[in-house]
Amino acid sequence: MIGYDLIGNTPLVLLETFSDKHVQIYAKLEQYNPGGSVKDRLGKFLVEHALEHGLVREGDTIVDASAGNTGIGLAIAANHFNLHCVIYTPEGFSEEKISIMRALGVQVERTPIEDGMQGAREAARCFAADSNAFYINQFETDLNPQAYAQTLGQEITSALSDIDYFVGGVGSGGTFTGVAQYLSQFNVGSVVVEPEGSILSSGEMHEHDIEGIGVEAWPKFLEKGLIADIIKVSDIDAFRNVKQLALQEGLLVGSSSGAALQGALEVKKHINKGVIVTIFPDGSDRYMSKQIFEYEENVK
Repeated sequence: MIGYDLIGNTPLVLLETFSDKHVQIYAKLEQYNPGGSVKDRLGKFLVEHALEHGLVREGDTIVDASAGNTGIGLAIAANHFNLHCVIYTPEGFSEEKISIMRALGVQVERTPIEDGMQGAREAARCFAADSNAFYINQFETDLNPQAYAQTLGQEITSALSDIDYFVGGVGSGGTFTGVAQYLSQFNVGSVVVEPEGSILSSGEMHEHDIEGIGVEAWPKFLEKGLIADIIKVSDIDAFRNVKQLALQEGLLVGSSSGAALQGALEVKKHINKGVIVTIFPDGSDRYMSKQIFEYEENVK
């Protein structure tokens, strides 16, 4: 077995201190992928599809916009198949993810923070048009949710026979949509988690400190019919959960995982019995420069 083969089949754990005899909360630990996040699955799926369909060949260049995790996943797949990888990333995101991408040989291009992810996407699109690189376009390709339906969804149901609710964050929308689509055949209710400042449920867009989830516009393939509810989560609650997960469960996770847990806890308040499954997309190691465990103290 090689490192590339380690993508997927991550642990699914019971969060004992957040569960009780009536309601159990389980989390899929995606930091155990070789690139450290759920987006390794997407990078593998999209690059293999492009190669299988003749969209790229060995030695070609792929390009996309990413806050970092998809860029890392794409880089791992690109290296495996001898492709060059260019990633456009807005300023302001975790420097650890930038360092990891560069360590993997990615050509990282930074875009203005005020232009957000839309600005990075436009820059990646222009680069592809000017250089004949293949634009991955993770935010719009229907292959994005397929990557997760065929991997995460199946892994969850293989591990748990009875699931009542799935709770997941939305960035590109691919992870949530793919898993929700797969779980819908088992009558699982799927609940979206978004940061305050994201626009899926209500309110005006504004900056937030939870990375990896939250949107400026409704994602192309996020199906409204799959969504049982949308829960807004504050930065404070998400980062408090990150700290509690470390202290109580020994799990070192990122802020989007803290947000996912908060969503699961909100669902737990409103049911008498059941099983809730969520996804912890990545680990805390790539956010240490942002003092992820001291967030609440620094805000005060």
